[in-house]
Amino acid sequence: TEECCGVDIMDRVKKLSRGRVSVGPGTLYAMLAKFEEKDIIRLTASEGRRKSYVITDLGREELNKEYCRLKQMVDDGGFYFRA
Repeated sequence: TEECCGVDIMDRVKKLSRGRVSVGPGTLYAMLAKFEEKDIIRLTASEGRRKSYVITDLGREELNKEYCRLKQMVDDGGFYFRA
């Protein structure tokens, strides 16, 4: 599991989505606070305003559930276009 700070996360989202998704700092930091509160991520370092996080085991489970949910939605949508 790789430690990331907010700027790293924003860059990764943009790269993973091939530029389709861009997360602004306000949205990101609100989400990080919520994820930390729910034990989806864990704070690993804090230097001034720069904070770094890693995903927890619970976070990986939740990420996998969301991936499966979205994949199922795409598969379900495929029935519409094949019909």
